[in-house]
Amino acid sequence: MINNRFSPSSVLASLYARFPQADERPVVGITGNYGERGCELAKGYYDSVARAGGVPVVLPPVSDPEAIVRALDTVDAVIFSGGGDINPLFLGEEPQPKLGGVNAERDLGELLTARLAYDRQLPMLGICRGIQVMAAALGGTLLQDISHLPGLIKHSQDLDRSQESHTVRIESDSILARIYNNMERIPVNSFHHQAVADPGERFRVTARSADGVVEAMESTEHKPLMGVQWHPECLDSGAPLFSWIVEEASLFAQAKRLHSRVLTLDTHCDTPMFFPQDIHFDQRDSRIKVDLQKMTEGRQDAVIMVAYLPQPTDNPTAYADAIFDRIEHIVASNARHVAIARTPADLVANKRLGRKSIMLGIENGLALGGDATRVKHFAQRGVVYITLCHNGDNDLCDSARNSNDTWGGVSPLGKTVIEEMNAHGIMVDLSHAAEKSFYDALDISRTPIVCSHSSCRALCDHPRNLTDEQMRALAARGGVCQVTLYNGFLVSQGQATIDDALRHLSHAIDVMGIDHVGLGTDFDGDGGIVGLNDSSEMLNFTRQLLRRRYAEADIEKIWGGNFLRVMEEVQKSRTATVTL
Repeated sequence: MINNRFSPSSVLASLYARFPQADERPVVGITGNYGERGCELAKGYYDSVARAGGVPVVLPPVSDPEAIVRALDTVDAVIFSGGGDINPLFLGEEPQPKLGGVNAERDLGELLTARLAYDRQLPMLGICRGIQVMAAALGGTLLQDISHLPGLIKHSQDLDRSQESHTVRIESDSILARIYNNMERIPVNSFHHQAVADPGERFRVTARSADGVVEAMESTEHKPLMGVQWHPECLDSGAPLFSWIVEEASLFAQAKRLHSRVLTLDTHCDTPMFFPQDIHFDQRDSRIKVDLQKMTEGRQDAVIMVAYLPQPTDNPTAYADAIFDRIEHIVASNARHVAIARTPADLVANKRLGRKSIMLGIENGLALGGDATRVKHFAQRGVVYITLCHNGDNDLCDSARNSNDTWGGVSPLGKTVIEEMNAHGIMVDLSHAAEKSFYDALDISRTPIVCSHSSCRALCDHPRNLTDEQMRALAARGGVCQVTLYNGFLVSQGQATIDDALRHLSHAIDVMGIDHVGLGTDFDGDGGIVGLNDSSEMLNFTRQLLRRRYAEADIEKIWGGNFLRVMEEVQKSRTATVTL
């Protein structure tokens, strides 16, 4: 009898006898080295990934950027493997005498891969040369040769690669420390003479050798990015690092799949303020936080772009219309990839067709120019909400900031405007409104209201945030509060992070319930925090929700389902009014 090892038919028969044929496993791309015969990869890399439960694939050393982009679309994490020196010309430096052999086939392609993978929020692990590639690609600097450093230990060992040669000290508050059960030191191997000099602002050093050489780094932005200077694929003790990258790849894959099923909506951005600066929305423009490329990288489906009106504004209605004209022109210029949406059904249809959606909103009821009949005009333009005021009282209501208590809440005109918004299916947005204005509007409106970009005052005592009492009242009327990413609304001091945004979200859920919360970033209106700084990082939000064990149905509500429920109810009310 022939051993089944030599019988492909037997193996296929076992696969065909079950469904699915294979378990769901994350795909981990490993950058290949380049030798005399072309692409090559040491066995330890792909064996280590496979043992950790991942599917290893080789990313060959090509520098065609479009090929790299397509390759990254197929993987859930990237490992940068070891190899020769990096050409210092890529860092704007001239070669030093002790520079080793550079690999012209690898440098450009791997530097591009690291940057593009970073933009797409892919988990990354850099090994030996790989840590240097990540640092060089993302703003750090390298030491071409470490031999001049005082007190240097031997970093290029003669021992077999499976043997440890020195130890590294691990920072106690790091992912690396968690992976290694809070050990202060671990033994590692070493084969290098280049090293990271400064990891740059996107990374922090998490391990050093006794001579101070950087041995490990990780993300400062709450992202699954890590580099180590040693070769864990050669050590039994290296397995936890591969388990970490495979676990992060699995979470990334889960987030990707969820985004393919769930509509993701950011309910407030101020990007149109930048359009007069010759912004090209189809390009990755560093001046703005929301563009087609960033939305695609972050797998974000839709955004509500507002016409923001500073106070005072001459001819405010014309001013708002000019902004909407510009948005519509940008959309028309990119009609294959983006479309205006007016209803929740439009959003769903655009997603099904592979297009991003832009909805229109107004930030500051000043746009009405004191004429309530203009509500109908903006409804016909497709505006889905109007924020009654901004920072300062206007003719509709008092503001949460810079208020003179002009009306003691909502003005008589404001009452009429709210009634007109109800009649024409435009949501009433009370972000920026004073507490008295908030409660007045809640009493006046016969449809649920929204706060498109507000956070929790119980966690950050700022008048722009909602009290627990306001949130309960909002929920009782069927409304929603969209946690925003403005630093000063999340923390009273210091720099806010994605953890702070999730803390506000959790508090809002505790107070209001899961059916009344969401996310309104305020991108390009000074919104943006560490870990959630632009649309490309939206996938991080989902990943953190999954890490905290939120169910998919709840994530769908947070990502816009709740807000769209209110929008649909408000728009149906308009239909009912017209019918009557």
